[in-house]
Amino acid sequence: MSLSTIGTVVTQTGLCEYESAWRQQRTLHQQVAEGLIPNQLLLMEHPSVYTAGRRTTLDERPTDGTPVVDVDRGGKITWHGPGQLVGYPIIRLAKRNDVVGYVRTIEAALMKVCEEFGLAAEQYCDRTGVWIRDNNGDRKIAAIGIRVAKGVTMHGFALNVNPDLTPFTRIIACGIPDVEVTSLAKELGRDVQLSEVIPLIEKHLLPALESVSL
Repeated sequence: MSLSTIGTVVTQTGLCEYESAWRQQRTLHQQVAEGLIPNQLLLMEHPSVYTAGRRTTLDERPTDGTPVVDVDRGGKITWHGPGQLVGYPIIRLAKRNDVVGYVRTIEAALMKVCEEFGLAAEQYCDRTGVWIRDNNGDRKIAAIGIRVAKGVTMHGFALNVNPDLTPFTRIIACGIPDVEVTSLAKELGRDVQLSEVIPLIEKHLLPALESVSL
C-alpha cells in the first residue's frame, strides 16, 4: 500500500526478496532523479540474506560458503532477515554532497524511535549506525548503508526489531570485529512487532527526511 505524505510517498511491501527490492529502488531512483515522481520511502522485511557494501573484505564474509549479494552501497557486510525493519529512502538531497549529514539525520530519527521504547540509543563517533551503550558494553541496534547518485539517495537502514540474531555471528558485521548486534526485543526482554515500530518510523523519519530533501 502507498500513503501520500508531504513530499514523500511511503510504501510498505511486507516480505520482499532483496534483489527484487534492489531493482525497485533503481527504477524509483531514476524516476525521482528525473523529477517524474516525488520522494519515496520503502519499508519492508527481507528473507534471510547477506549483503556486502563496496568496502567489504574477504575475511569479513561468511566462512561457510553462504551466498552474499554484492551491492553498490557504502559500508560493509550485514545481514537482513525476518524481524528486521528495512527502510529505503529515495529522496533528492537539498545538499547533494552532504552524505555524512544525511546519514546523521537518519541515525537521529532512529534514535528517537528507540527512545519511544525507553531505550537510550546513541550515535558513536565514526561508527555509522545506532548504538546502545551502557555498562553491558556497546551494541549495534541499527545499521545504515547508502548510495547517492545524481543527488538522490538509495539503500538505507536496517533496524533490528525482533530477528534471530544468529546470522550476525557468521560474519564480521559492518567490518567491526568486536561488534555485538542487538534488537529492540532483546533489549526490552519482550516480543516487539514491526506493526509497533512502523508508525514511529513514519513519525520521526519523515520529518527528518523532509528537513534534508528538496
